[in-house]
Amino acid sequence: MTRAAVAAIDLGATSGRVVVGRFDADAVRLDVVERFLNNPVRCWEGTTDGLHWNVLELFRSALVGLRKAVIDEPDLRSIGIDAWGLDYGLLRGGALLSNPYSHRDERTIEGVRATHELIPQKELYAASGIQFMPINTVYQFTADRLAGRVQAGDTALLIPDLMGYWLTGVPVAEHTNASTTGLLDIHTRGWSTEIANRLGFAASLFPQLVEPGTMLGPLLPTVQAEVGGQIPVVTVGSHDTASAVVGVPARDDEFAYVSCGTWALAGVELERPVLSEAARVANFTNESGLDGRIRFLQNITGLWLQSESIRTWERAGLQIDLPALIREAAALRRGSVFDANDPRLLTPGDMPARIAQCCVEANQPVPRTLAEVTRAINESLAEAFAHTVRTASELSGKTVRAIHIVGGGSQNALLCQLTADRSGLPVIAGPVEATALGNVLVQARTGRLISGSLEAMRSVITRSVTLQHYAPRG
Repeated sequence: MTRAAVAAIDLGATSGRVVVGRFDADAVRLDVVERFLNNPVRCWEGTTDGLHWNVLELFRSALVGLRKAVIDEPDLRSIGIDAWGLDYGLLRGGALLSNPYSHRDERTIEGVRATHELIPQKELYAASGIQFMPINTVYQFTADRLAGRVQAGDTALLIPDLMGYWLTGVPVAEHTNASTTGLLDIHTRGWSTEIANRLGFAASLFPQLVEPGTMLGPLLPTVQAEVGGQIPVVTVGSHDTASAVVGVPARDDEFAYVSCGTWALAGVELERPVLSEAARVANFTNESGLDGRIRFLQNITGLWLQSESIRTWERAGLQIDLPALIREAAALRRGSVFDANDPRLLTPGDMPARIAQCCVEANQPVPRTLAEVTRAINESLAEAFAHTVRTASELSGKTVRAIHIVGGGSQNALLCQLTADRSGLPVIAGPVEATALGNVLVQARTGRLISGSLEAMRSVITRSVTLQHYAPRG
């Protein structure tokens, strides 16, 4: 392994950061040089009210982080970008038309109805292999078309591709993120002209597809001046879950993963997609991973349930110490279980009240205290993780002997232990920074700082991080 450093721009749905990955002595070390919030804003564009991402502020914050990274490491080899999926910016003549909508904006309701009038959901699944969620890109595109926001000559760039475009001036669609849109052909791995034509989209809306590990280009002169260096940009698994799955420190292939952040994505890694009717009915998705792997998984409403509950309590004037609250929840004998994927839990609002209603309908005790709500959230997420892993194994035929929990949820000992208990499988927790690790490892392989297969890349992680192990209790 060559001693060198790369920079990762890692954007999540609630926060972002710029991370420097340093490779030395057959191991990798991450240092966060900049953290910043990512809060959607509700604003008006003309007469349309909507929930939008402040992408210009995200880009500014990323540039601040890159400048700090260059100061720390003047000889950075490359930059890679990952972000959440589904959302996109519309460009006309190379310029962004407006702040991108958040997938939590309510406009997708009409998009679902109008899309399925043209292409039934069963046909969409057969063509794209993507699970049904009302927030999917395909429904957002239809909503924008109906509202007259999409015109001939427009270009749609998913969030990490938009950031890459602003850094280099090169518009592309990285494959792992494009595969989440519902607009790729799962069989050809290219944009589906049939879906686009039937839904009334121009083929020119979608840019050229590229794989992780593609050299995108040098920084634009204006960006060079801003960050203080000339650094090439490399495509990585730009969907944050794709990078997180690269960052799973598995020693063999008999594992399931849960990438747990604002969203939780649970599933298995496969060589080929599963397109059975049973998989469609179970609402599993087939997304692209590194080196042609398939991420066969299901989206679960993750730590959003906890963070939105905390926002509700703080608006009421309460001060929340989350680690102390989790310890208090862990001391309870048991907790209520509700459907963590109930669509009523997707949008901002009074989350504890919605959880209480879900518990009533599930004939579960209504959580009254903050600790009881927290315990119910963790019990329900653990049950969702366990159920999803069992179902993924059954549908795919993949043997699962352990569950890896990576991302922010790996720090929650209560959630990890409850997942082990409810699944009957050992849980390996960590790394927290799996997404950033996956990002920098793909850059390192592209730059020939390391070599080898995906499994070889994961072995670098096992030599670099400390993991926590949870055995099922009875």
